[in-house]
Amino acid sequence: MERLGWRSGVVLGLVSAVGVAAFGWPLLASRKSDLVGHSADAPWLFALLLPLLLAVVVAQLSEGERGLDAKAVAMLGVLAAAGAALRPLGAGTAGLEPMFFLMVLAGRVLGPALGFVLGALTLFASGLLTGGVGPWLPFQMLAMGWVCLGAGLLPGATSLRGRREQVLLAGYGAVSAVAYGTAMNLQGWPYLSGTSTAVSFVPGDPLPANLARFAIYCLTTSLGWDLPRAALTAVLCLTVGGPLLRTLRRATRRAAFAAPVSFDRS
Repeated sequence: MERLGWRSGVVLGLVSAVGVAAFGWPLLASRKSDLVGHSADAPWLFALLLPLLLAVVVAQLSEGERGLDAKAVAMLGVLAAAGAALRPLGAGTAGLEPMFFLMVLAGRVLGPALGFVLGALTLFASGLLTGGVGPWLPFQMLAMGWVCLGAGLLPGATSLRGRREQVLLAGYGAVSAVAYGTAMNLQGWPYLSGTSTAVSFVPGDPLPANLARFAIYCLTTSLGWDLPRAALTAVLCLTVGGPLLRTLRRATRRAAFAAPVSFDRS
């Protein structure tokens, strides 16, 4: 697992702060605000997100002995391509998305910094692959980046192995699958303010009142997709998680993650 250096931590903190602001600012809008969707701010968020992802990679490359090499960066690209290829297999079918379990396991092995980059790049590549490019894409990139980041921050990265680690990842995978759906609901829900329903966002209302409506909205709309995604992620982590974790760790060792350079004088 790639440890998180201070440079990477600062950049991840910055990009996460930008993401929280992008998701949450409509909740602070006044009654006179004209909320028409993310068509205006999404391009700016996307333009800001790409250099920040590059900054995370550069920060990891500059971490000295703990940093990356070219083979590790190449492995990141391979995993992003694999995740993008998995996404169309279940997207739109009752929320069943096998890509999630790969992202959780890869985030666990790669660590928080590379994991965040992997999650964001995977959603970007899958958006290009499936034609799912729109105002929602940078928000999907951020949400999946956080899923992988959280997996990299789970305890026992160097000591916990076997069935206990699989159970930990299965539980995290289930929770993060629901959290991802909730975050994406927040991306679009405030723009239903003109529909005048019991679960619509009301600009200018107290935050607790709007959050209560949002909770009802999630329960009545997306939970039927989020729970199957969570169940599939947990089942895959428990059934095929062990062999895949060993494969990923073997690949990272061969990619010389954090391996010091030595010369043979003989």
